[in-house]
Amino acid sequence: MTVSALPKEVAEYFPYKVVRPFQDQYISTIHSAVKERRSVLIEGSNGLGKTISALSAVLPIAIEKKLKVLYVARTHRQHERVIEELKAVSKNHPVAGVSLRGRNEMCLYRFDSSQHYDAKSLMEVCDLMKAKGTCPYYKSAEKQSYDYLALQQQIGSRSYKASEIMRICKKKNLCPYELVKAALSDVNVIALSYLYVFDPDIRNAFLKNLDTQMHKIILVVDEAHNLPDTAVDISSSNLSLFMMHQAEMEAKKFGYEDVEAFAKLLYKETEKRVASVRKEEQISPLFLDEVREKAGVLAPRSFYQHLNEIGTSVKKTLLSEGKHPRSYIHSLSEFLLRWTETADDEAYINVISKYFTRDNSQTAKLEIVALDPSKVTLPVFSSTYANVVMSGTLQPLDAYAKITKMPENTVEHIACSPFPREHILSVVCCGVTTAMEYRTSAMYQTFIRRIQEVVRNTPVNTGIFTASYEVTRNLLAEGLQDALEKPLYYERRGMTSKANEKLVSDFKDSALTGGAVFLGVQGGRTSEGVDFPGNQMNSVIIIGVPYAEPTPRVKAQISYFEKRFPTHGREYGYTLPAMKKASQCAGRPVRTLDDQGAIVFLDHRFATGYCKGFLPSWVLRDMKVLPAKDGVLAQELQGFFKR
Repeated sequence: MTVSALPKEVAEYFPYKVVRPFQDQYISTIHSAVKERRSVLIEGSNGLGKTISALSAVLPIAIEKKLKVLYVARTHRQHERVIEELKAVSKNHPVAGVSLRGRNEMCLYRFDSSQHYDAKSLMEVCDLMKAKGTCPYYKSAEKQSYDYLALQQQIGSRSYKASEIMRICKKKNLCPYELVKAALSDVNVIALSYLYVFDPDIRNAFLKNLDTQMHKIILVVDEAHNLPDTAVDISSSNLSLFMMHQAEMEAKKFGYEDVEAFAKLLYKETEKRVASVRKEEQISPLFLDEVREKAGVLAPRSFYQHLNEIGTSVKKTLLSEGKHPRSYIHSLSEFLLRWTETADDEAYINVISKYFTRDNSQTAKLEIVALDPSKVTLPVFSSTYANVVMSGTLQPLDAYAKITKMPENTVEHIACSPFPREHILSVVCCGVTTAMEYRTSAMYQTFIRRIQEVVRNTPVNTGIFTASYEVTRNLLAEGLQDALEKPLYYERRGMTSKANEKLVSDFKDSALTGGAVFLGVQGGRTSEGVDFPGNQMNSVIIIGVPYAEPTPRVKAQISYFEKRFPTHGREYGYTLPAMKKASQCAGRPVRTLDDQGAIVFLDHRFATGYCKGFLPSWVLRDMKVLPAKDGVLAQELQGFFKR
């Protein structure tokens, strides 16, 4: 299909000669909604070209109305992809855009490697160095050279990736963060992380640099299935025993005896309370009042504000001494104030939990757990010009719209899949399940036989994603590795990002040397954030429905949603998150229109009407249910890959 199928004003910004199957519908739906100043909630499978579709649909409106386009996504790779598409657009229609990273990642100054600076601390250090004139990369307004101003103007008139700006600035000894910040008011499109838009504190600071207001922003949210969890994380907070102890030591060092005594008592009372907890337990907000009363603190808010002021003073002192401006007293005060603010709000619960540190020692923490994503999403969605919220796994759309409180006039649309039907095999195997009461040795042996059938009949690489690390451990204990005729790469709990990237890279490289098997967990970083086109993953096996362990926070989430959405509490708080994880795994092997991918669900529950209602339409399209019989799965795979 040619670009003539697109609205004329959109075609000017669409840089390709051919429109993919159903891509025109996707683009037109977004364009029409935003033109009417309505938001759109849209699901589209891999291969549709969602990034360029969204950009070409909103750019004509943004340029005409002098609006900014903020394109939020999770990873730097996704941000860079936005800029790549803008560069293609700019060959016919110049558009300025940048991908923005945090100060932490754009700073060229080499700090002491033993110190880890969080975003707030780095901002304070940065401001001090600028004020003192000790940063070799920062140029104050009066010292900005012609070259600096020319570069700023250049960035504000073209499309640049953050990585490109950093390379240029390194050669010219300039601060990339300050340079991008100065150019933001001139660019049309900014690709950035969720936090810049959805974290209230970060958003307020960002909007000042942007020199605009929310009602002049078209917001595009990519991989939007992640947004509810991100919103909950933004609203939640925790305070560990380690932080309490450090606050006590800090107070002792600076001579604040009242703070020292309070931090010490809080540590002891938390330690005493957690002794009877197996893993985690919901506790009353009054726990903090009990500690406060024992400490003789009569006016809690005043005292916590007192701690905040002391923490700020400590940070200033450390900064003036050229030290890392981290104050544990300040962190303690922010947690205590947040606890007090949320104590009477049913959208939050308080939890005490045990966990293991990196050195495998057990410790504990107090938590403020948010239950309502809309506390974070509503202020954003209700104040922009329009929102484009998209992903490959959003069904049911009405549930997503309710949970995040999208505007009532939001357009909801599910795009048809562009994949030829013969390119996807989707099967559910009966006779297997990870339901707790059936997790026997015999069941795991059945799983291994089915996995063998898939691996032996897959041309090159196979991916496996289990319901939990426990299922992974049991498969390995039952002899999975020995049963395979190809090398096995498997994720381990607590792996560093670097180790995980190396594992995935080695697995992908195996596609050139006969193939391998990757074993991960549904909801893990590899199951969502990594693409495996071509032979990098021909088949994917999804073992079990990844229902969350029924912890106090999960039960509280179900209960809260039941109050907000009667009869839907379990569906929204328990089933939907699990099925989103499974659906994301299903999309790993089919990333381009040329890919052939086999999707194998090893749990009979995926064939039930209830679970099927949460799977993407392109997975359900020709789904087959196979009997509990050896060899049937192998036969299906042989026929599929021969085609």
